[in-house]
Amino acid sequence: MGGGGSTRRVTFEADENENITVVKGVRLSDSVIDRMKEPSSPSGRQQRSSSAVNDEELKKRIAEELALERARRDSEAQKRRLKQEQAYVRDEFGKILERERISSNEHLTRAILRERAATEEERQKAQRFAKQLEEKDRELKKHDAYYKEQLARLEERA
Repeated sequence: MGGGGSTRRVTFEADENENITVVKGVRLSDSVIDRMKEPSSPSGRQQRSSSAVNDEELKKRIAEELALERARRDSEAQKRRLKQEQAYVRDEFGKILERERISSNEHLTRAILRERAATEEERQKAQRFAKQLEEKDRELKKHDAYYKEQLARLEERA
């Protein structure tokens, strides 16, 4: 790592902290990268222009990676929101179904109670009619006995 001119090219990228750069697995600070970019020989102008191009490529690549990372995070956030919304919809649907079930049971219970009341009313009505019929039957028997007695008296007189 001396001051001798090396023709070896090094690629680097900004990491998630954007202040430390990874060079083939080695982490370097911005100051080291800046020193690496500085010209150290008379061919400094040529290195500077290629360095500017490399900087532009680096910035472009970093921007693309950041955009991809943001898109991935947005996608994950949308997936989480979708799952939350699906869970909410399932819960709400379950609540609605439960309310409908309870309502149906209440309607069914009321219908059964109405039917039982109507049946009881019909039973009581039938009992009243049976008593009235028995009473009429007794009355008819009394009349029958009375008329037979009257007929027997008339026959005795005749």
